[in-house]
Amino acid sequence: MTNSPQAPDSPYRPAGLRARLERALARLAPDGQTPAPRQLGALDQFHTRGLAATRELAELAGIAADHAVLDVGSGLGGPARYVAASCGCRVIGVDLSEEFVEAARYLSARTAQAAQVEFRCASALVLPFDDASFDRVLLQHVAMNIGQRAELYREMRRVLAPGGRLAVHDVVRAGGEPLYPLPWARSPGHSFLLDATATRDAVEAAGFRTLAWRDDTPTAIDWAQRLPQAAGAPPAPGLAEVMGEDFPQRAANLARSLLQRRVGVLMAVFEAA
Repeated sequence: MTNSPQAPDSPYRPAGLRARLERALARLAPDGQTPAPRQLGALDQFHTRGLAATRELAELAGIAADHAVLDVGSGLGGPARYVAASCGCRVIGVDLSEEFVEAARYLSARTAQAAQVEFRCASALVLPFDDASFDRVLLQHVAMNIGQRAELYREMRRVLAPGGRLAVHDVVRAGGEPLYPLPWARSPGHSFLLDATATRDAVEAAGFRTLAWRDDTPTAIDWAQRLPQAAGAPPAPGLAEVMGEDFPQRAANLARSLLQRRVGVLMAVFEAA
């Protein structure tokens, strides 16, 4: 089972997303200016530590200009646009939410990157690509939506060329049940966290070997401590502006779950055998 964006209470169906983005862009890039991908970091990086984490994951994965890169669960397209701009490669993003795919295409047109990035609506469990199509696959804050972890990682292995790399940045179970609602799930029935060890075991069982392994929890906790909503203050403009009225509460619950060590964050790179 996955956290389907078609569910009525799905956090991946924010009402009026395109209009919200247009209003945000009107302030960030007035008079039709073309914003740089970095300027949108507060709006389109839907994961802990935002753009900084995407930059570190891309560096850890060793992405080069001649690589074919797939971003699974691409959301609003921020990581794909950043990687394409900073590494000079072409990136394809896939997401199960039609709303997110439409938004990612809109933002890519506004940043003049439509020729360098592409977004498709597809399931992470059944990717519309041939075997060995990619050199790098990015998986950021996606796996906690998916109960079929073995199938997920096998599909990542299928589309990667031998020697290709899977770069993972995900929330993992730590000391207990997180506080709901969360950015990816409003209730426990839509959350599928594994702990870090079980995650590594599942990835390696799919035909990977571990190249890099980093517990990103301390850095994520530092990030969480600096979130205004963690202290009960109004959220700064950004994701809260475009992801719906209850997003500040969901983000605050993630921050508190990190601070209480209920969850952790993993950053790792695996090589396709």
